[in-house]
Amino acid sequence: MSLAAESLPARSDRPASIDPVLRLQPSFRLIRYFSVTSLVGVLIVLAVLVLVHRHFAFLTMEEHETRNNEALTQVFANTIWRHHATFVQSASTLSKAELRRHPEIARIREGVLRQMSGLNVVKVKIYNLDGLTVFSTDPKQIGDDKSDNIGFLSARDGGIASDITFRNEFDAFDQVINNRNLVSSYVPIRLTPSSPIEGVMEVYSDVTHYVTKLERTAWGIVIGVLSCLSLLYIFLFSIVRRADRIITAQSEEMRLAHEEIIRHQSRHDSLTGLPNRLSFSEHLDKMIKGARRFDSKCALIYLGLDGFKEIHESMGYVARDKLLKEASSRLGQSLRDADITARISGDEFAVGLSGISGEKGVERVVVVADRIRSAISSQPFVIDDHDFAVTTSIGIAIFPDNGNDVVELMKSANAALHHARSKGRNNYQFHTADMNARAFELLLMERDLRRALEEDQFILHYQPQVDLRTGKIIGAEALIRWQHPERGMVSPGDFIPVAEDRGLIVPIGEWVLEEACRQNKEWQEKGLPQLVVAVNLSALQFQKRDLSVKIAGRLQRHALEPDLFELELTESSIMRDAEASIASMDSLKQVGVNLSLDDFGTGYSSLNQLKRLPLDKLKIDQSFVRGLPHDQNDLAIASAIIAMGKAMNLKTIAEGVETKAQLDVLQSLDCDEMQGFYMAKPMPAADFVDFMRQKKAI
Repeated sequence: MSLAAESLPARSDRPASIDPVLRLQPSFRLIRYFSVTSLVGVLIVLAVLVLVHRHFAFLTMEEHETRNNEALTQVFANTIWRHHATFVQSASTLSKAELRRHPEIARIREGVLRQMSGLNVVKVKIYNLDGLTVFSTDPKQIGDDKSDNIGFLSARDGGIASDITFRNEFDAFDQVINNRNLVSSYVPIRLTPSSPIEGVMEVYSDVTHYVTKLERTAWGIVIGVLSCLSLLYIFLFSIVRRADRIITAQSEEMRLAHEEIIRHQSRHDSLTGLPNRLSFSEHLDKMIKGARRFDSKCALIYLGLDGFKEIHESMGYVARDKLLKEASSRLGQSLRDADITARISGDEFAVGLSGISGEKGVERVVVVADRIRSAISSQPFVIDDHDFAVTTSIGIAIFPDNGNDVVELMKSANAALHHARSKGRNNYQFHTADMNARAFELLLMERDLRRALEEDQFILHYQPQVDLRTGKIIGAEALIRWQHPERGMVSPGDFIPVAEDRGLIVPIGEWVLEEACRQNKEWQEKGLPQLVVAVNLSALQFQKRDLSVKIAGRLQRHALEPDLFELELTESSIMRDAEASIASMDSLKQVGVNLSLDDFGTGYSSLNQLKRLPLDKLKIDQSFVRGLPHDQNDLAIASAIIAMGKAMNLKTIAEGVETKAQLDVLQSLDCDEMQGFYMAKPMPAADFVDFMRQKKAI
């Protein structure tokens, strides 16, 4: 978790949020309230206007269509109904299938279609008093029971029920119509208004055209009203803006100045300008909550100035204050802007670090503690022409190992600080013995790595690389090993992370490049065939501006052809700064060495960037080879990488090949090269010579 997310630049003088008690009431912003009130008023007026207009317009349209449908039903009753009334009233005795096949249905349909011709009617249904659908222009609905339908019941009792609906799809007389507004009316069938009800007729009228005109009218009303209100708003706004400027000018400057002072004083130490205990506790609490949310860890570094009391007592408070200011300045310069730093009390300061997980997290805490100690004690403090050698003791606590909240964590860090002072001062102590042991182990590792460089304890092992078409060994990857005089052979996974954190990876990488060039030339002089030796290049080495010059110098010094030397680059080191990486790779290509992209597929390469890289080879990561040939996902990924390499004119090499089945599938996919335990494990240079003479092909 990034500490930037906690929103406190530790050494910034920019004040944090102010407590409500200390905050001045903001000035009345006339324009804001006028604008909001006007906007709300306009929206309310428009909404009410549109709703009222729509309600009455739809009500009028519904009443109009109801009268039309009633008149249409009356015409039907006086013309067609008398010929079919008996059939409709007795239809309840027929089954649904018999009813649909009855010849009387066709005659009713003919009469209805003739009567509805030229009208906006799209569907007609006829029910008997039992609620049976005796006739419908949609044959599928004939025989349906509507006896419990509210509209039908209302019409059977002598009323007329109408409703406006919208249908995405509707079965009309002879076709399906889409997106229509319809008025459906249930109308009683009787010969005269005083005659008994003999049936119910349901009529669907298409009113889409009227609704469209209604909506256009509504929009016209909205635009007209909005235009008038806008003109009124502009006139009133000019008056209100003038008044607001006068009010704001009188109060804003005083309010801001007063609020700024109160805010800063409430949350910062007045002497050093650093956040105080209150501010630090709040942001440490946020950091703890963030670590808990992301299942991570965070660290609290608590430090005190050794000898502070003596300087204060002998030189007075003026010298004391100068010492504290200079100490806080040095502390700020030794840390990142994202690290939370605060003065807690007296000579005690605190630093918060987030994202502390695993061994690398502990290593980072150790690095920061060393940096703080060096910043304080590397140079004497000059106060009133007197030099004072001041050191610092540091206590370190880790969440959640040493406390679950701010109070517990600060207690643990303070206890560790007192323990550090009891150990003779000018040192740091973790709250737990295990972390002290780990910190001590890292210090020993760093010391031994420096000694290994001086005493030439590193060696290179070489793993053969094979051409899958010819089966011949065409190269080898150089892999570093550490022959520790006491621990024996140390794995790169144990010492490379420490070398990277302590800045030793560059000199170690320089040694690897030198030794690989020397060894390759020696093999040639012993009569071995020409081989390409590949070397992994660290991100820090790759960022060096003089990399290509140094590579060219080594090749020239050992009289080694550039095309027999290959540099393996990781995706992350290239994509960190793509443009600078491309420029650096172009320089290396001018020297003539080969470039390969290591562990391809495990990083975050953009294909748009990949096509611009001057590469020679893609190295398929062993995680995609391990599941071959049975894992279909690995098979698909490996096939895609190989195909992409072919399309981009790049060679492909698979690492981690351990079985004959993996080798066979890679050959079938037309992969160019491979390396792995199936051919040979990494071996010392002397063993590699013997291996080459005994086995020259697979």
